[in-house]
Amino acid sequence: MRDGLPVVSGQVPDDQVPVAGGQVPGAGGQVPVDADGVTRRNTLKLLGLAPLAAALGWSNGGIERATAYVAALDGAAEDEAAAVLKFFTAKEWPTVRMLADYIIPRDARSGSATDAKAPEFIDFMMMDETTSDTSRVAMRGGLAWLDNESRARFGKRFIAASDAQRRQILDDIAWPKKARPEMGAGVAFFTRFRDAVASAFYSSAEGWKDLKYVGNTFNPNWNGCPKPALDKLGVSYEEFDASLAAHRKS
Repeated sequence: MRDGLPVVSGQVPDDQVPVAGGQVPGAGGQVPVDADGVTRRNTLKLLGLAPLAAALGWSNGGIERATAYVAALDGAAEDEAAAVLKFFTAKEWPTVRMLADYIIPRDARSGSATDAKAPEFIDFMMMDETTSDTSRVAMRGGLAWLDNESRARFGKRFIAASDAQRRQILDDIAWPKKARPEMGAGVAFFTRFRDAVASAFYSSAEGWKDLKYVGNTFNPNWNGCPKPALDKLGVSYEEFDASLAAHRKS
């Protein structure tokens, strides 16, 4: 996660750690496989996503399939990706992409949610066999809620509203404990959508770049654990060597 950065607009939720985030754009500021279709090479990645995936009702196998699907789209233009939508409608798609980038915008460490093709990942997962009809209804209903709320406040769809107007709505649904009761439907939708974007982003190369994970990379200059860390643990290489030598003599 991007340390210390807000989900939407300058505050850290008091009831959950932000997925990632930063300032709203324009505001200045997933070889051999197991029975579930999961490659061994991606096991670590899937373990990291397990809590979010469980909350969304997504299986490891589903995430693996979505990751492979998105990888096959690498290099495709936005309009080409939109032409093969599986769940979202052409009308919903721009809102999905915009909302994903509100949650994880591009920064100095990595690209944004759309750079990582998180919307395409979510689009695939919404039609995966492991996703329930209830989840599909909730997703579509949540996007409709955003538009209805925006129309009620500003007389226009969410995507047509100004950046400040969109942030006003998102600020009202991003922090469950602070949200007004009448915002309940919006809060439930945004929480699930945020988890979906995080699952998608951190199953991508962009997500691993954000975490600064380099994988199984050879390090020719390993000099052991730093002395301050050894001191904190109350151990030393000298003690280890002496203990090993004594064990070999016994």
